[in-house]
Amino acid sequence: MKKQGGFFTLVTIAYRNIWRNMRRTILCIVAVAIAVFFNIYMQSWILGMSDNIEDVVRVFDTGHVNVVSAAFEDEREYYPVQYPAAEGWNLEDLISTIEAMPGVSAVLPRITAYATLSDSVVKHALLWGLDIGREMALNDFNLSERSDGLIEGRYPQAGSNECAIGTYMAKKAGLRIGDRIPLKVVSAQFSDKYWSPVITGIFEFEYRKYDEEAILVSFDRLQRLLVLNDQAQQLFIYADSEKETRAVADDVRSLLGDGNIVREWEDNYWVVMMRQSMVIFSVIYLVFQIVASFLIVNTVVMIIHERIKEIGMMGSLGMVRREIVMVFFFEAVFLSVIGSLAGCVIGGAASWLGSLFPIDMNMFTGGGLKEFPMSGTLFLRFSPAVLLEGFIFGVVIASICTLLPSLKSAFIEPVEALRR
Repeated sequence: MKKQGGFFTLVTIAYRNIWRNMRRTILCIVAVAIAVFFNIYMQSWILGMSDNIEDVVRVFDTGHVNVVSAAFEDEREYYPVQYPAAEGWNLEDLISTIEAMPGVSAVLPRITAYATLSDSVVKHALLWGLDIGREMALNDFNLSERSDGLIEGRYPQAGSNECAIGTYMAKKAGLRIGDRIPLKVVSAQFSDKYWSPVITGIFEFEYRKYDEEAILVSFDRLQRLLVLNDQAQQLFIYADSEKETRAVADDVRSLLGDGNIVREWEDNYWVVMMRQSMVIFSVIYLVFQIVASFLIVNTVVMIIHERIKEIGMMGSLGMVRREIVMVFFFEAVFLSVIGSLAGCVIGGAASWLGSLFPIDMNMFTGGGLKEFPMSGTLFLRFSPAVLLEGFIFGVVIASICTLLPSLKSAFIEPVEALRR
């Protein structure tokens, strides 16, 4: 028996055995498949959320590297315009100097300021000053459609008394192209400035905060209105690639010295939080997989109990304990492999479809993502690495969980087993 009962013989016996009780086999396969599907789909979802947050942070909050004054950083939540970045530098000279650094793609100045609106049901808004031509050439503000987000009209021209507003603001305030928005803003000299730009465009970035609150104007016009002279409130620096962010940030710090805060996009609170949360999500996947594996554990225990006489027969015919254990262990492995494969196919198909057709997050949140740096639609991340990880995860966890129950068969004496 020992000469004939090699590895492949044991595998063959185990494979045939799993089909002896079809209902039990199908239940085990389904349990593992559901766990692996959950693992893969949720990983694709979480990774898609992480990608979405990182895109929003880079486009709207920091660029790859963000430069502000130390005084501005202390009061960032109020968007003060009294503390320009890199004070003492001529803005054009500074931009040219930084753009000449290795690894730098573009430097974009921006201004964000709170404004009070009059004659409107919307009382407060964010004035958002951009170098619109360069911004639209570099960034896709609508991250779902990878477009400039303009749905009607046009964006303001440089130096003009024009603006563009988001769809939510337009709907809430009853505004349309051609209307004026009377507003008041506090300048860098702490004086009140009144302005009434005309609406030339309506945008939809699918980022609720900006669609509902932002009034987009040209950078140079807002700079002049706020008496910032030749200064910018923030500098958004974009590197040639994300990998060069650290080197670019170090070069900019060396250039500007003290008094300025140079921050990389990876230091953003939401980016850090999502990356740290990956450990928690991994623990959740592990627990779910272990719970699903208990069905296979229960199956192996039941099989051993039902086949007591069969185990005794195997032992009396010359099979050693190790070979008997391997037969039951291979049965569990087959169940976990088939279940994991099924889960990979279903989970892979679901995540692939989710990577092509975005999920409307507003449907789940009712528009409650306003303060969360995430666009209203979510693309899942389809990754062969996630599929492979899910498959291996399912097989390994289920196999480990069934190892101890399989060892139970090794302690059954052939003579005692045949008497039952």
